[in-house]
Amino acid sequence: MLVFYAILKGQRRHDLAEQTEFDVAIIGAGIAGASLACELSPDVSVLLLEMEAQPGYHSTGRSAAMFVDTYGPPPIRALSRASADFLESPPKGFSESPLLSQRGVIMIARNDQLTSLENMVGDLSDSGGVRRLDAAETEAAIPILRKGYVAAGFANDRVSDIDVNALHQGYLRKFRSSGGIIKTASKVIETKHTLGRWQVTTSNGTYAAKTIVNAAGAWADSIGKMAGAEAIGLIPKRRTAMVVAAPSGVNPDSWPMVIDIDEQFYLKPDAGRLLISPADETSSLPCDVQPDELDVAICVDRIETAFDLPIRRIENKWAGLRSFVDDKCPVCGFDDTVEGFFWLAGQGGYGIQTAPALAVIAACLIMDRSVPQHLLDHGIDLADLAPGRSTLKTDRKENLKRRIS
Repeated sequence: MLVFYAILKGQRRHDLAEQTEFDVAIIGAGIAGASLACELSPDVSVLLLEMEAQPGYHSTGRSAAMFVDTYGPPPIRALSRASADFLESPPKGFSESPLLSQRGVIMIARNDQLTSLENMVGDLSDSGGVRRLDAAETEAAIPILRKGYVAAGFANDRVSDIDVNALHQGYLRKFRSSGGIIKTASKVIETKHTLGRWQVTTSNGTYAAKTIVNAAGAWADSIGKMAGAEAIGLIPKRRTAMVVAAPSGVNPDSWPMVIDIDEQFYLKPDAGRLLISPADETSSLPCDVQPDELDVAICVDRIETAFDLPIRRIENKWAGLRSFVDDKCPVCGFDDTVEGFFWLAGQGGYGIQTAPALAVIAACLIMDRSVPQHLLDHGIDLADLAPGRSTLKTDRKENLKRRIS
């Protein structure tokens, strides 16, 4: 009997692997595609397509994400607040370890940056856990800060590290357990829409689906063009990061993350070392982006100027793409003109911390269901996410200029 069951189970897996017809095909297996696939898979058949050999190779796998619900424009803050419950208390079995760990952030300002600091303090005055620091308090909170560098700072205690890999793998694992299929090394070559269904041709096979979801990250406008949709004006921007040693004999793991008030650099403890970045946002074409040596040099100079931290060696360095549209808010919804084509793109630097809420919203829109009121109560307005919103109606020539400048 056990042998017969094993044969049946093996046959079911074989049948699933050979399946070519689906209700929904999602292009891109980063955090956006994986989270949506997980939300949809209990109700409909879902194919998750990834052009790389493993999911999350690009932006998701290179993210040093934090959960900061005071970060970004108002729609982002609303999505972050709506994602907090999931990140703080994920479903049983989703992850073996917590998704969040307390970190805290201190924004620092020199004398010439005090206006920026006061403006931010004013914007966040109603947020709990935020407090202004004078120079002495800021220096006391950051042991390696150079004396006299800062004029003031402000601390935000409502900030946590996100275990990006645990979150991403949790979604993928749950998706597979619901019968979902992932096809890696499957670059989309062509899409055609006929008789109410999409045919998606990839480098690893051809599939059909009623709905395709464009969760292709930096490549989303390219996928949209392939499907006949108008570009949303997506601009991928390079962000560089590197890891350096902490001062000898010092364990920095309990330190807060430190961010320049004008986001000219940041420093973050990372497993006994320090992760540093020039917080660059250099426009780029979609690609397997690599760190630019000039950005590395700029980062080292800024960090050594602000901190008593001689950097003798870069232990590791990398870069990732953070893709934005004009208003820096995600694009989530069906295209206005192309039938069965759904956008889930433009998450920029907020994609990890907003993924839980955005996945639920996207799943509801695809399934033609009402978005749960408890999410909307955080201030989410679906019009702020719609592909046809007026803030995306930018001049295409201007977008092209910015992408290559």
